[in-house]
Amino acid sequence: MSLSPRRHATELETISVTVPPEAVEAYESALSTVCTTIGIFEVDDNQTQWRVEGVKDIGNGEEELRAALLVAGLTTGVDAELERSHTESEGWLARTYEAFPEQLAGRRFAIRGTHLEQAGRPQRITITLDAGVAFGSGEHGSTRGCLRALELVAYRQPRRILDLGCGSGILAMAAAALLHRPVLATDIDPWSVRVTRRNAAMNGLGNLVDCHLGNGWATPAIRHHAPYDLVFANILARPLCSMAADLARNLLPGGTAILAGLLNTQVRMVLAAHRRHGLVLERHLREGDWGTLILRKPHG
Repeated sequence: MSLSPRRHATELETISVTVPPEAVEAYESALSTVCTTIGIFEVDDNQTQWRVEGVKDIGNGEEELRAALLVAGLTTGVDAELERSHTESEGWLARTYEAFPEQLAGRRFAIRGTHLEQAGRPQRITITLDAGVAFGSGEHGSTRGCLRALELVAYRQPRRILDLGCGSGILAMAAAALLHRPVLATDIDPWSVRVTRRNAAMNGLGNLVDCHLGNGWATPAIRHHAPYDLVFANILARPLCSMAADLARNLLPGGTAILAGLLNTQVRMVLAAHRRHGLVLERHLREGDWGTLILRKPHG
């Protein structure tokens, strides 16, 4: 998700919920239905609680917000209390900048906001994101795990690459920059598609990252370019399980899938769903409570 500092004719408010890590994405999606800016912040050092907050015009989209929060609660089983406070756009933006320092991921990548003035690290591939990006900025364990996994499988030189559920586009851009290959990126959220296109252009990767709006494997662009020899799917555990058959069908023999958005406690469930369709586990990477799976489709 992305934000841009702008003047508002109406009064602004910050709305927020505090939730455990497994509920972050569902509540981030709920708040994004009415908020023009979204931020995700650690509440404690152990990453057991995260605050998801957004900025919106006071009184805007209240019915949509209530419905989205209800769906998030039913989906996750977490009944989060919504908090509200009056806010100044500049103050919120400044705090978001402070929470987004340079992020180093794996051995090769550095993720930087546009608000950072000092020079980047020449020995790393630097990906620059809108200074207001908080979710998908490289700080989350799922994103970091995917970037580490990409480094491990890059030697295979995949040619057909898909980032399913691209969010801010960080994984698609990382693959394009590291492998110098075109990457198809898709997301069900129109805002994510716009942000990914903007981020890719800002990083000089607009000619390699092709982003489309779509709903999972039913997306026409995905069907048109299938099959793939590298697929990223950084979403949630249950959607990963439900799409296991589609992934296996659309993966070339010898192809690799990098799955994330799941807790380490959910790894067995996700792995079992994909083993039923012939995929095998190569690595399970851990970033705190979050797990990333590297799966392979055997030849033959």
